[in-house]
Amino acid sequence: MGKPTGFIEFLRELPSEVAPIDRIRNWDEFHLPMPEERLRTQGARCMDCGIPFCHTGTLISGMASGCPINNLIPEWNDLVYRGLWQEALDRLHKTNNFPEFTGRVCPAPCEGSCVLGINNPPVTIKNIEYSIAEKGWDEGWITAHPPTKRTGKKVAIVGSGPAGLCAAAQLNMAGHSVTVFERADRPGGLLMYGIPNMKLDKEQVVMRRLKILEEEGIKFLCNTEVGKDFPAENLMREFDAVVLCTGATRPRDLPIEGRNLKGIHFAMDFLTANTKAILDQQQGPDFISATGKDVVIIGGGDTGTDCVGTSIRHGCNSLMQLEIMPQPPLERAANNPWPEWPKVYKLDYGQEEAAAKFGGDPRVYLTTATKFEGDENGQVQAVHTVQIEWQKNEKGQFTPQPIPGTEKVIPAQLVLLAMGFLGPEQPLLDALGLERDARSNVKADYGQYTTSIPGVFAAGDCRRGQSLVVWAFNEGREAARECDRYLMGSTDLP
Repeated sequence: MGKPTGFIEFLRELPSEVAPIDRIRNWDEFHLPMPEERLRTQGARCMDCGIPFCHTGTLISGMASGCPINNLIPEWNDLVYRGLWQEALDRLHKTNNFPEFTGRVCPAPCEGSCVLGINNPPVTIKNIEYSIAEKGWDEGWITAHPPTKRTGKKVAIVGSGPAGLCAAAQLNMAGHSVTVFERADRPGGLLMYGIPNMKLDKEQVVMRRLKILEEEGIKFLCNTEVGKDFPAENLMREFDAVVLCTGATRPRDLPIEGRNLKGIHFAMDFLTANTKAILDQQQGPDFISATGKDVVIIGGGDTGTDCVGTSIRHGCNSLMQLEIMPQPPLERAANNPWPEWPKVYKLDYGQEEAAAKFGGDPRVYLTTATKFEGDENGQVQAVHTVQIEWQKNEKGQFTPQPIPGTEKVIPAQLVLLAMGFLGPEQPLLDALGLERDARSNVKADYGQYTTSIPGVFAAGDCRRGQSLVVWAFNEGREAARECDRYLMGSTDLP
C-alpha cells in the first residue's frame, strides 16, 4: 500500500502543535492541521507489508496490539496517498462510526504494531485517520442518513458514552427505534465529561456528531438515570431489547489516614465539573478549583495526565504526580517485543505543559502516599510519601514495599485520586438482577454480549472493565449486531 518505496524515502512527520506554554492559556484543541501534500507523503510510508498487524486488533500480554475495530488502515493510507479522500472516508466508516473521536483520543495501538515500526518510526496512522475525518466534515461528506424503513422494534441503550453511541448508531441503521438514556445533562458520557476540552472539543466535535445522530432518528433522554428517574423494571416492559453501556465509573479509593479531609477528590469529579463549567460558562456548586494551590495527583494514565493539564490551566501553584510503578525504559525492553504495545517512557501533553511551566516532568516514580495531613479546619495541607520497591511475597506475587528513610512531606491543598476504576456502579445491576463476574462487571461473554436476562445485552467498560475508547467502539458495534440478531433472527450488521 502507499508508494512501494515510500517507507525508505520519507521520514515520519507529525503535525505541529501550539507551544505548551501558550496553549495552557485556554481550553482549545492544540493540534494544528497538516497540509494535504505532507499528509499524502505520510500515507506513502505505508508498506506493502504482507500481513498488516496494524489492524489485527488482538490482545497480547493483556494489552491491545493493532486496531480493536479492525480499521482498514493500509487501504485508507493508500487512498490518502493517491488523493482519494472521499473513498478513504468511506473505508474508514466501514469499521469506525466516529473516526473524529478516535483520531483525537485513541492511544493508537495500531502504530505500536505497525510493521515499519520494527526498525523505523511507524506510520502516522492516528493523524491520517484524524485528517480523513476532518476532511469529511469540511467537505460536507458526513451527513445524516436515516434508515429508509423501520422494523417496529424498540431498543433502549443505557449510557451514551463510546459504547452506547456506537450501539445506538448501528441499531438505528438497522431500522430499530433507539432511545438512549443518559443521567448527565448532556449526552456523550466519557466523550463529553471524562475527556477534557483541549483533547476533544465538545461544541465543535462531540456535539456536531450528536446532532447527526439525532437527525438520523436516535432519541436521547438526558437527566434520566435508569433505576432512579426511570424504573429499571420498565426497560423490558417498554422496549424489545436493552443494551447496557454504563461504563466502569466506580473509582479506586486510597483509604489511608486523613482521607476524609477536605480538598481530596476523585479525578473524574474534578474533570467533569471543569468541563461542565466551560460548557455552561459558569462554575457550578461542584466545581473544584486548582487556582493558586499546590496540587498532588496520585496515579498515572490518561486520567492523571488530564488532571495535570487541567490543573495547569487553572493556574496551580505547583504540581506533582505520584506513580507507584517504575519509570518505563526509553526503548522497548527485551520482554516487550513488537508487535506488543510499546511500554516506553514518553511525555504526554500534560507532562509537556508541566515541563514548560515548572521546568520538568511532574511524575515521581516508585512512590506512594502513606498519609494525608490537614490543618485545624480539616483542609488537606500535605501528603506524606515514601519510595517503594516491588518484591515478591510468600505467594510469589509482586507487592510494593516501603524503603525506610525515603519518607517525604509534600505541600498540597488539592489532592486528586487518579488510580483507575473498579467496575460499573452496582445499583442498576442489582435492580435488574443481573449476574456479575468476579470483578463485579456484568457477566456477558465477549462476542455474544448476552447477559443472564434474555434480551438484555452489555458492552464496553461495564462488561470488560476499564479500557480504551476504541475497545468500547468494538463492543458497542458487536453488541448491536447480536442485539439485531436477537430481534430479527438474523443480521446484516458487521
